[in-house]
Amino acid sequence: MNEVKQEGWEIIRFHGTEAIRMEEEIVQEFPLTIILNGEEFATMVCSPTNLEELIIGFLASEGIIRLYEEIKDISIDDNLGFAYVELYKSIDLSQKDYSKRFIGSCCGKSRQFYFKNDVRTAKTIASRLSISVEQCYNLMRDLQLRSEQFRRTGGVHNAALATPAGLLEVRTDIGRHNALDKVYGTVLQQKIPLQNKLIVFSGRISSEVLLKISKIGVGILLSNAAPTDLALNLANDLGITVIGFARDNKMNVYTHPYRIQDLNMESCTN
Repeated sequence: MNEVKQEGWEIIRFHGTEAIRMEEEIVQEFPLTIILNGEEFATMVCSPTNLEELIIGFLASEGIIRLYEEIKDISIDDNLGFAYVELYKSIDLSQKDYSKRFIGSCCGKSRQFYFKNDVRTAKTIASRLSISVEQCYNLMRDLQLRSEQFRRTGGVHNAALATPAGLLEVRTDIGRHNALDKVYGTVLQQKIPLQNKLIVFSGRISSEVLLKISKIGVGILLSNAAPTDLALNLANDLGITVIGFARDNKMNVYTHPYRIQDLNMESCTN
């Protein structure tokens, strides 16, 4: 399901005090329940595009799989909103590391993190990739230009796998975590090497987002939004360069600035 039929909604739009009745395109919200080896595992609220990639990336993020080859079969019932995943290995979903849970598209406490899984799947990054300031501006500008659905609806996030020279794979979802999982699923499914790759992102950089970047295995995260303090502490520990507020030819480099090519620390003014 890659083509999404957007819903129209009649609204009243104000320009100053003048009211205009018109139809507005509304982004679609789709509940998808994952049945893993015959047992209900999770229900996520997402955009109904690139669902197989989303499932693969989500299972990898949760520590259920490490490789795409561990999946025996994936079948998706678009009408009922169920995805049936069979693994070659058995998983004990009754153990305390995993539990059936609802995973919302919003941020914060609707998602649960199991620190055992994070410890097992988060990776310290030793990437030697570097990027120029101008390349950062160009990548963020290109992500915004590629985001036709955001321009139409204002209701989605975008994540892209990129090299400093340009965007490679762009994925969109109402949930910023889901957009990253779709990218992760693409990486696993297509066996994309990550040595010269970074993630370009349209959302706030929380600790959850930072952990996903670590699990994907890239050393640079470029976003147009703000980070949290926990995310930056994790980025310091895991060797990830975090660049935020990349917009209007401005950006903030928060961690591991040595990956910015044209940065001379001695010339930085206070």
